[in-house]
Order: sequence, then C-alpha cells, then structure tokens
Amino acid sequence: MVKQILRKLRPKYEITDVVFRGLFSLIFIGLGFEHLFADEIIQSMMPEWLPFKRLPSIMAGLVLLAGGASVMFGFKTRQGALLLGTFLVVVTLSVHAPAMTAIPQDLHTDWHWLWDVYQRSNFVKNLCLLGVCFHLINHKLGKYSLDVWLRDKRSL
Repeated sequence: MVKQILRKLRPKYEITDVVFRGLFSLIFIGLGFEHLFADEIIQSMMPEWLPFKRLPSIMAGLVLLAGGASVMFGFKTRQGALLLGTFLVVVTLSVHAPAMTAIPQDLHTDWHWLWDVYQRSNFVKNLCLLGVCFHLINHKLGKYSLDVWLRDKRSL
C-alpha cells in the first residue's frame, strides 16, 4: 500500500529531468553573467602573469553561458556538458588548486581561515559539478528538451 502511494507521488522523469538540468545550469549561467558584467573579484583571482585579465573573463563568461544554456534547454547537451567539464578542469587546476596553498599577501591574517575555506569549497564544488558533467554526457533527455523536440519534429 505504501509503495503504491509513493509510486503515485513520484514525479515523472520528464519533470525531474527539466528540474535537474535547470538547477544544474543556474550556477553556470549566473557565473557567466558575473564574468561579463561584474568580474572584479574574478580578475583578482587570476594569476598575476596573465595580461589583459578582462579578455579571458569575457571569454569564460561566454563559455559558461553557452554551456549552461545548452544543458538548461537540452540542446546539444553532450557538447554543452563537455564544454562545461573542460572549463571546470582548467579553472580548478589553474585557479583553485594553487590558491589552496597560496594565501594573498595583502589578506589580513585574521581572514586566512576564510580564504582556506573558500578555496577548498570551490575546489570540491567544481569536482562535484564535473561529476554531473560526466553524467550528462550519457544522460537520457526527457521530452521537455530542444533536442527531443527537434528530433520529434523531423520525424513527422
């Protein structure tokens, strides 16, 4: 009896797929806009040797928006996941991993603990997001995705 009730309450795959893709994409779309319109903190985290920090920030913002929108709308999801996964690997290895061992010299010693927590959190968050990207490479899209809609439209 309980199993029957739970089965009826369980949301349909098509709905959970849309919610899954939408929630996953939000962080990338939000960060994409941040890279384009308010990237002062992001630029301060970039390596010192990197010239013209605004240009890579804009490029990263476009990558994040393209990949995030691709996954959110279910359009070329595999390519979007690969794009986001590649971005995560590059940023994790070039920004967050080194930052876990190097505290900015101008940061007051009272705040070193916060820097450590921030960098470790971002490192682990990126690994978790990378895991989702791996999943999305072979993910079965529900009927509420552009790829499925386009496929069904072509078969008519």
